[in-house]
Amino acid sequence: MLKPLGDRIVIELVEAEEKTSSGIVLPDSAKEKPQEGKVVAAGTGRVLENGQRIDLEVKEGDRIIFSKYSGTEVKYEGNEYLILRETDVLAIIG
Repeated sequence: MLKPLGDRIVIELVEAEEKTSSGIVLPDSAKEKPQEGKVVAAGTGRVLENGQRIDLEVKEGDRIIFSKYSGTEVKYEGNEYLILRETDVLAIIG
Protein backbone atom coordinates (compact mmCIF):
# COMPACT_ATOMS: atom_id res chain seq x y z
CA MET A 1 0.00 0.00 0.00
CA LEU A 2 1.05 3.58 -0.51
CA LYS A 3 2.41 5.32 2.61
CA PRO A 4 2.32 9.11 2.33
CA LEU A 5 5.00 11.26 3.95
CA GLY A 6 4.55 14.21 6.29
CA ASP A 7 1.22 16.02 6.00
CA ARG A 8 0.09 14.21 2.85
CA ILE A 9 -2.88 11.85 2.54
CA VAL A 10 -3.88 9.28 -0.07
CA ILE A 11 -7.52 9.27 -1.09
CA GLU A 12 -9.71 7.13 -3.26
CA LEU A 13 -12.10 9.25 -5.30
CA VAL A 14 -15.85 8.86 -4.86
CA GLU A 15 -17.43 8.88 -8.30
CA ALA A 16 -20.04 11.55 -8.97
CA GLU A 17 -23.61 10.73 -9.97
CA GLU A 18 -24.03 9.81 -13.62
CA LYS A 19 -27.62 11.09 -13.68
CA THR A 20 -29.09 14.45 -12.80
CA SER A 21 -31.97 14.69 -10.33
CA SER A 22 -34.37 14.81 -13.29
CA GLY A 23 -32.96 11.53 -14.70
CA ILE A 24 -30.75 12.87 -17.51
CA VAL A 25 -27.66 10.68 -18.02
CA LEU A 26 -24.46 12.75 -18.18
CA PRO A 27 -21.72 11.86 -20.69
CA ASP A 28 -18.10 11.66 -19.42
CA SER A 29 -17.25 15.00 -21.04
CA ALA A 30 -19.95 16.80 -19.02
CA LYS A 31 -18.95 15.43 -15.63
CA GLU A 32 -17.05 17.61 -13.22
CA LYS A 33 -13.89 16.40 -11.52
CA PRO A 34 -14.94 14.80 -8.21
CA GLN A 35 -14.22 16.72 -5.02
CA GLU A 36 -15.11 13.96 -2.59
CA GLY A 37 -13.00 11.02 -1.51
CA LYS A 38 -12.23 8.46 1.15
CA VAL A 39 -8.91 8.60 3.00
CA VAL A 40 -7.07 5.29 2.54
CA ALA A 41 -3.72 6.34 4.08
CA ALA A 42 -2.42 9.29 6.08
CA GLY A 43 1.08 10.57 6.77
CA THR A 44 2.65 11.09 10.17
CA GLY A 45 1.90 14.82 10.37
CA ARG A 46 3.42 18.20 9.64
CA VAL A 47 6.76 19.15 11.15
CA LEU A 48 7.13 22.73 12.38
CA GLU A 49 10.34 24.75 12.07
CA ASN A 50 11.18 24.00 15.72
CA GLY A 51 10.99 20.24 15.03
CA GLN A 52 7.64 19.66 16.74
CA ARG A 53 5.29 17.32 14.86
CA ILE A 54 1.58 18.17 14.58
CA ASP A 55 -0.76 15.21 14.00
CA LEU A 56 -3.18 15.27 11.08
CA GLU A 57 -6.86 16.00 11.69
CA VAL A 58 -7.98 13.43 9.12
CA LYS A 59 -7.53 9.69 9.56
CA GLU A 60 -7.98 6.56 7.48
CA GLY A 61 -11.62 5.90 6.65
CA ASP A 62 -12.74 9.57 6.76
CA ARG A 63 -14.82 10.86 3.85
CA ILE A 64 -13.61 14.31 2.85
CA ILE A 65 -14.25 17.17 0.48
CA PHE A 66 -11.11 18.71 -1.03
CA SER A 67 -10.11 21.64 -3.27
CA LYS A 68 -11.12 21.15 -6.89
CA TYR A 69 -7.74 21.06 -8.65
CA SER A 70 -5.49 19.92 -5.81
CA GLY A 71 -3.28 16.90 -5.46
CA THR A 72 -1.44 14.51 -7.74
CA GLU A 73 -3.20 11.61 -9.43
CA VAL A 74 -1.37 8.27 -9.27
CA LYS A 75 -2.11 4.73 -10.41
CA TYR A 76 -0.99 1.93 -8.10
CA GLU A 77 -1.77 -1.76 -8.60
CA GLY A 78 -4.55 -0.96 -11.06
CA ASN A 79 -6.33 1.55 -8.80
CA GLU A 80 -6.37 5.34 -9.13
CA TYR A 81 -5.58 7.48 -6.10
CA LEU A 82 -5.05 11.15 -5.36
CA ILE A 83 -2.24 12.30 -3.07
CA LEU A 84 -2.73 15.73 -1.50
CA ARG A 85 -1.70 17.81 1.48
CA GLU A 86 -3.97 18.10 4.48
CA THR A 87 -4.28 21.85 3.84
CA ASP A 88 -6.19 21.01 0.62
CA VAL A 89 -8.93 19.28 2.66
CA LEU A 90 -11.95 21.55 3.04
CA ALA A 91 -14.20 19.39 5.24
CA ILE A 92 -14.72 15.97 6.78
CA ILE A 93 -18.13 14.46 6.02
CA GLY A 94 -19.65 13.28 9.29
